[in-house]
Amino acid sequence: MALSPSSPLAGKRLLLIIGGGIAAYKCLDLIRRLKERGMTVRTILTKGGAEFVTPLAVSGLSGEKCYTDLFSLTDETEMGHIRLSREADLVLVAPATADLMAKMAAGISDNLATTALLATDKPVMIAPSMNSQMWRHAATQRNFARLQQDGIQVIAPGQGELACGEEGPGRLAEVDDMVRALEQVFTPASAPVTKAAGGPLHGKHILITAGPTHEAIDPVRYIANRSSGKQGYAIAEALRDRGARVTLVSGPTSLTPPEGITTVPVQSALDMQAACTAALPADVAICVAAVADWRVAATESQKIKKQTGDLPVLELTENPDILKMLAQADLGRPELVVGFAAETENVAAHAQAKLKRKGCDWIVANDVTARDGESVMGGDHNQVTLLTPDGAEDWNRAPKEQVAARLADKIIEYFKKS
Repeated sequence: MALSPSSPLAGKRLLLIIGGGIAAYKCLDLIRRLKERGMTVRTILTKGGAEFVTPLAVSGLSGEKCYTDLFSLTDETEMGHIRLSREADLVLVAPATADLMAKMAAGISDNLATTALLATDKPVMIAPSMNSQMWRHAATQRNFARLQQDGIQVIAPGQGELACGEEGPGRLAEVDDMVRALEQVFTPASAPVTKAAGGPLHGKHILITAGPTHEAIDPVRYIANRSSGKQGYAIAEALRDRGARVTLVSGPTSLTPPEGITTVPVQSALDMQAACTAALPADVAICVAAVADWRVAATESQKIKKQTGDLPVLELTENPDILKMLAQADLGRPELVVGFAAETENVAAHAQAKLKRKGCDWIVANDVTARDGESVMGGDHNQVTLLTPDGAEDWNRAPKEQVAARLADKIIEYFKKS
């Protein structure tokens, strides 16, 4: 096996708890990838997980004993659950099923996995995976919110076709995404991962959201908006070029992920919320994404058929307020939180009200009405007003790259003053 000793995972120790879901098979490839990067992987295989992968396969790939039973006298003599949980640098639960998340949120310890999770004094990360209806269920979302409040880090689930045949959020993150998330945990904030490692923002981690969100109605329809992601991507590149380590959480766009930037693709507002939480801590958060205000309360598992004279009724529910969430101190608030306000009328007044309502530090207000036949949403130019505690600055209409450069320079000024 060819090792990558230069990886930030080299020499690190992971306790991998494999939950009971069909996606458990991905953990076999994950173990192999982590071993290639020089990481030691110990495993706990739950009873449900053992229905999908075998202890022999897990131990054969990890080169370590696969632990399954809390009350095995031999294991408790040789490697107690306290040692098992504390000799790791990080604990990862993948797939984190609805059952495992519920037990973690409630503090239940009825097996080796849940007992080790209570006994550990190390950071814990989860990679949720389940049916989309289970993921959206109010109980699961309550448990998920509780785990985030408890400081659990998250690798956001993906969206697509599920093993049950339905389509929606709930897919276990791809192995590459899980590896990147683990590498990010062990990458020092000052690591030279950008094109301008010695730039004025060297050592700063900046979280950016960009693009629209797609809120599923049924397997073929969704609620969305006209955001192209161009402004958010331009800001990410401008900050990268000034030395920052950038995490870009992007809704669906046609743009190519920028080099030297950790790009996390998401679909829905719930996905984006999870990805943003997983990316913390950060020095700066910039919420450029046009997150849908609402989603359908109950997504249909089959395509809604058109019936003449019979219009479907969609019950909507409010999406999470990601900007407001990031501005809350109890979630590890970034030092500088910047929001965007896309308006079509009374731009300054609406932006000022949003600044106060969200609890962020700056608001970038932009009038998205079309000018000279070009819409701001999807277009290449923008005209904004920056609202800060020092007042309001009106910036002339300019290419989005120039707007991004000017905002990046304002952030540099902020840190010089502070």
